[in-house]
Amino acid sequence: MAYRIASGSGGQRGFTLIELIVVMSIIATLLTIAVPRYFKSLERSKEAVLRQDLAVLRDAIDKFGADLGHKPESLADLVEHKYIRSVPVDPFTKSPDAWVAKMSDDSDDPGVVDVHSGAQGAALDGTVYVAW
Repeated sequence: MAYRIASGSGGQRGFTLIELIVVMSIIATLLTIAVPRYFKSLERSKEAVLRQDLAVLRDAIDKFGADLGHKPESLADLVEHKYIRSVPVDPFTKSPDAWVAKMSDDSDDPGVVDVHSGAQGAALDGTVYVAW
């Protein structure tokens, strides 16, 4: 069996410059649609994690107070008494130390009563993270 190698202009095949430019422009158009949606979905997922972390921390603070009869002095007390395994990492600041603990105004029963994110900026709905 013999194979023939094409030579000359009749045997060469490829894409023209115009075809490549059209394909690249189609890809660029699709990327301009997809990339902003991707980053928005990343932002939404971080917000969902932040809401869940806040709910878990607030639930642990409430259970700590109900079980032990006093409020925790810090978020580390929740870990020490095994109400949570570890202080969660804030998804925006990427640090477990960024949480802002709101302390009780009652001098007879001091301790943490609430927790907020230490992240700067606003959510997609316009509310600021520190107000959550």
